[in-house]
Amino acid sequence: MSKYDTICAVATASGNGAIAVIRISGTDSFSTALLIFRKNGKKLEINNIEPYKAYYGQIIDTVPDDKPMIDDVVMTFFKSPHSYTGEDCVEISCHGSQFVQQKILELLCVRGCRLATPGEFSKRAFINGKLDLAQAEAVADLIASQNEAEHRIAINQLKGGFSNELRDIRAQLVELTSLLELELDFSEEDVEFADRTKLYEILEASLKHIGKLTDSFRMGNAIKNGIPVAIVGETNTGKSTLLNAILGEDRAIVSDIAGTTRDTIEETFNIDGVMYRFIDTAGIRETSETIEKIGIERTFKKISEADIVIGMLDGTKKVKEIVAAAKDIINRVNVLKQKLIMVINKQDLMDAATMFTLNDDFEYYVKSTFENNIEKNGGYMTDEYCYSITGMDLHNIRSLTTFSYMSAKNPEDVDSLKQKIKRNTNAPKFDENTVLVSNIRHFEALTHARESLEQVKNGMDNKLSADLLAQDLRQALYYIGNITGEVTTGEVLNTIFSRFCIGK
Repeated sequence: MSKYDTICAVATASGNGAIAVIRISGTDSFSTALLIFRKNGKKLEINNIEPYKAYYGQIIDTVPDDKPMIDDVVMTFFKSPHSYTGEDCVEISCHGSQFVQQKILELLCVRGCRLATPGEFSKRAFINGKLDLAQAEAVADLIASQNEAEHRIAINQLKGGFSNELRDIRAQLVELTSLLELELDFSEEDVEFADRTKLYEILEASLKHIGKLTDSFRMGNAIKNGIPVAIVGETNTGKSTLLNAILGEDRAIVSDIAGTTRDTIEETFNIDGVMYRFIDTAGIRETSETIEKIGIERTFKKISEADIVIGMLDGTKKVKEIVAAAKDIINRVNVLKQKLIMVINKQDLMDAATMFTLNDDFEYYVKSTFENNIEKNGGYMTDEYCYSITGMDLHNIRSLTTFSYMSAKNPEDVDSLKQKIKRNTNAPKFDENTVLVSNIRHFEALTHARESLEQVKNGMDNKLSADLLAQDLRQALYYIGNITGEVTTGEVLNTIFSRFCIGK
């Protein structure tokens, strides 16, 4: 396959529809399209075509001449370099019949076009300098976006917000690398062209900047794939009932038999423009059953990965049992990093005495468990507040131990819980100009770049020679350039663009 081939593909979603768009790109786009196009029964000449103007006409099969027309279409011509791919491009808007779409593609291929591979149009846009690699990947993210938050992240990356930040970092590091390498040419004269104080300052600024980007990945990835919310608790507390109620469908099996859920069940749900990934987990209990034990182990893993944990307690049990279950859940989360929402389910079946006792004493019963959790995870607590080791106020202790009653069968209670989930989401305030890293490839490259810069910093502290410092700087530049495609391999490009849909 050659980048000089003229390629074609259906650019709209597969299936029947009112209209479909067929895209052609390459040197022979105009001439090939005109071979099968007639306007008022006449063939148009290339020299008479006005770019960026839509032409109404008919697609015909010219062999033999008496073949009937295929479809009424609108054809638009885009002249290089002012097109999506940077090449001559044609877009044919036809009726959405699958037969019509395939027939037009067949006519184009007979006349010299080649069917595009997945992502080939965007790949050509990258090769021709219309997009950098990060922007090209944003095209796929924009197509796949399912909520406002995902859309904003993709739009910002497509506009070059992320690339601009990397470009600023890279420009500073290129300058310093150049100065260090210049020193190597004059090593015998013991000359320092790079001011070590300035180098250290830029390193600190670059590390801080890269650290901010890598730290944003947890939220960016959560927004892209859904903020993970684990529903945990003992068997038969109503976890599956709650999942079904949130989703509005019977996704999980509900039964009075303990241990029905043997594995984790995950589904996404949009709450006011933010995507959440709800995870129903196996009930926590002592068991000798092998499959159930594996399910419970997976429950513990999902608890550690979740941003929000919904602790489900069975309100029909005795106070002592409810408190013990609450403590078990608290012990399995990191309250300094995760949000914990405690709910006592089956409110409609609770007796008044249990509710009265819990209202007065629940906070007292679990307070010491929270204290131990905070200390175990590197914080400390006073009577009213808990603090991290930096002294930053994290949570009011009363908000940590607040619990609420509900019935997972009551729509109003479920709606109230959804709003509580939204309030407990650590989503940053961001607009279309906010940069969040949501791509695992970008995150890994930034992590490697930060490691290389840490090596430079350590080397300066240990007064290493300029050639060793320059080597680590070049390595950091390589990883940053790999994100935008300034430095990359054909294998990486093929992997990235193969994930795109055909026609994009």
